[in-house]
Amino acid sequence: MQALLDIHSYVRWLILAFGVIAVIRAIMGVTGKKPYGAGDTKAGLFFMIFLDIQLLIGLVLMFTSSLTKTAFGNMGAAMGDKVLRFFTVEHTLLGIIAIALVHIGRSKIKKADSDAKKHKTALIFFGLGLVLILAMIPWPGRELIGRALLPSLR
Repeated sequence: MQALLDIHSYVRWLILAFGVIAVIRAIMGVTGKKPYGAGDTKAGLFFMIFLDIQLLIGLVLMFTSSLTKTAFGNMGAAMGDKVLRFFTVEHTLLGIIAIALVHIGRSKIKKADSDAKKHKTALIFFGLGLVLILAMIPWPGRELIGRALLPSLR
């Protein structure tokens, strides 16, 4: 169980890296009126792939973690507990919305008829997804829910 949680923590960095790359490429495409190329496609694709991997790991953790089992045992009480509410509702819901935004964005990019529309769509959907991801991460220093940046630093 701990190994899976550690993997979930490490995958976050791949998501953030490819998310930032995809958003920066979209900004450069919008401001520089550049063609939407293979690098743009790959950045968005890897952003999406690592989000999907994270979702699968997160679902396994959700249904096997003692933390979420406690919350699911009494959701009313869990809503009154900041830690239980964060990991069972807020973290999960924001993650699913972020993943949906990235998938919708990739689909719309494929259908866009110009490079400018592709970059603008990438910027909107990948940017919103990245903001939600940044909001849902249990960063160190967040009261009660904060976690180490890397599992080995605990």
